[in-house]
Amino acid sequence: MINVTKLNGDSIILNAELIETVESRPDTLITLTTGNKIMVKEKVAEIIKRVEDYKKHVNMLTREKLSELLNEEQE
Repeated sequence: MINVTKLNGDSIILNAELIETVESRPDTLITLTTGNKIMVKEKVAEIIKRVEDYKKHVNMLTREKLSELLNEEQE
């Protein structure tokens, strides 16, 4: 999940896994796999960074959980 700001100033949490495209028009338009479109204040590069950070975080949590499971099996 990533935090973005709609053009009216409202902050929303967006499921990063549902992002299909991000376009600069000149405001940033996010199109979701559901077909919904959201205009946000953040620039395209910032959206990309937030999605990358989210995916790194998810990957880290997955590795930690896998490590815990392996350690439990070895005990």
